[in-house]
Parts: sequence; structure tokens; C-alpha cells
Amino acid sequence: MRILLVVLTTLLLSAPPATAQPDLGPDYEQTRFGPMGPAGRDLLQKVALAGLWEGPAGRMGVEKSANPLVQEAGRHLIEGHADLDRRTVELARTFGITLPTQPNADQQGWLDEMRTAPARSQEFDRIFANRLRAAHGAVYKFLATVRTGTRNTAIRDYAEVCMSTVLDHIQVLEATGLVDFNDTEAIPLALVAQPSPATPSIPSPRAQQSVSQVRQPQDDGVPDGLIGFGVLAAAAVGIWLWSGGRSSRKMHP
Repeated sequence: MRILLVVLTTLLLSAPPATAQPDLGPDYEQTRFGPMGPAGRDLLQKVALAGLWEGPAGRMGVEKSANPLVQEAGRHLIEGHADLDRRTVELARTFGITLPTQPNADQQGWLDEMRTAPARSQEFDRIFANRLRAAHGAVYKFLATVRTGTRNTAIRDYAEVCMSTVLDHIQVLEATGLVDFNDTEAIPLALVAQPSPATPSIPSPRAQQSVSQVRQPQDDGVPDGLIGFGVLAAAAVGIWLWSGGRSSRKMHP
């Protein structure tokens, strides 16, 4: 019976806790990094799409502008998107995602604006700074949304790298002094004054006291797993003692 007690104890201590995997729906695929869903796929495709026009725009900034600050911004765009392009291709290959190979109509139109603007002109510098700053602002908000909600660790890390790169681009574009912040359509005002439904409310002291009173018995109680272990251990000990008693009676009638 000692062997039985040892076996029961070993099973209880070594058994892993059961964890239920949530069913996120047919749009999600389970991977070794966590669930991969529409937002993760959209992120990879949008970053790839951004590189298809922002990289060439950066090269035009270096080649067509006479403004050193615009040239510096162009270099940041070239280097940043070269790194993101490499990361995007690797991650898309890992998850089997097809990436775009051409800019969309809007992006092509912005590139055409820059190509049409005279070289070494203030017109080119203004188009360069404002088109790119508006685009990066929209992308940054999208990145933050995906980073906040994704359960996929690879997408989470990738979104953080993208956010760092995009923020760097925003900063160098603003450093040109050419960004028109009066254009609230291109750069919407931050609506910090509006209450957010996601903002948690702060409970009153009385409510906090009530919650603590309700939770107190649960915190001071014995965990269910420990109760189960005690029941099984007691049963094993009882069987062992009962068997020992029977053996003793047989030996001493």
C-alpha cells in the first residue's frame, strides 16, 4: 500500500493543469507563436504596401531636395523600410501570407505628385513632408491597435519594431518644419478630451470595501486542488491502515 500512496502522490504533483484554448473562430489559425488572425495578416500586408511607396519617396527626398532636413528624412525612410521589408518578407513566409508587389492607387498618386514637382523646390519639399507625415500618422495608430490586441508573440514583436521605425520617421519629417498641422484632415486632432469606453472606471472606497469583503473568503479558503489532493491522500492512507489491520488479525486470531 505504500507503493499505492507514492503513485497517487506522484500523479497529483506531476499532472499539468488543464487549460482550455479559446475558440477564436474560423479566421484564426493556431501557430507556435499563438493564434494568427485577420489583424496580423493585415499588418504584414499594410507594412509591405507602405514600403512600396515610402522607400521610393525617401530616395526622391535625397535626390530631388536641396533641403538638408528633407534629405535626412529621406535617408531615414530608405534605411527604415529596407529593414522592415526584410522582416516583413521573413514573417510572411513563416505564416504563408502573400504580400503586395505594387503600390495602391493612392500611393501611386502621391509618388506621381513628388515626381511632377520641380527638383530643389519648396513645392517638392512641402509635398514630401506632408504626404509622408499624414501616412505615417495613420499607420502608427493602426500598429498600436494591432499591438494592443494580438495574442501572437511574433506579430507583437514585429508590431513593436514597426512602431519604433514609424515613430522615427514621424519625428524626422516633423523636424523639417514643413508639416502643416493646420490640415486637420490629413493630420486629425487628437481627441483626448473624449471619454473612451475602454477606460476603466475607478470604484468608490465603499465599492472597493464591498469587493474585498466578497473576495475575502475565497482568498483565505483552501484551493480546490489542495482539497482534492487531501481527499486522495486520506483515502490512500485509510486503505493502507485497513489492509494493515486485516493482516494483523490474520497473524493474531
